[in-house]
Amino acid sequence: MNRTEFEELVGDALDTIPAELLAAMDNVVVLVDGRHPDEPDLLGLYEGIALTERTSDYGGVLPDRITIFQDAILDFCGDDRDEVVREVAITVVHEVAHHFGIDEDTLHELGWG
Repeated sequence: MNRTEFEELVGDALDTIPAELLAAMDNVVVLVDGRHPDEPDLLGLYEGIALTERTSDYGGVLPDRITIFQDAILDFCGDDRDEVVREVAITVVHEVAHHFGIDEDTLHELGWG
């Protein structure tokens, strides 16, 4: 799967998030990269200050970043396109949830591990 197709899957996954939640996302960008340099099996990563942790001092900062790692997901899913679509959706929701302050344990309990 090429980068353009994969980016479309990420966009499709974002489109499944309710509009009210997307509208509440603030100062965050979603990126696609090949692989995390230190954790090559990592499927996605949220870097930033979750909305629940922002105070009145928050401002003038670079956007938070959600990175979805294409090569890691493709390795994890093999040649099964349906599995890639599913895993991209899970990973996108998982990382967006971190932006809203939802921790790993809660995500695993909810089935978005």
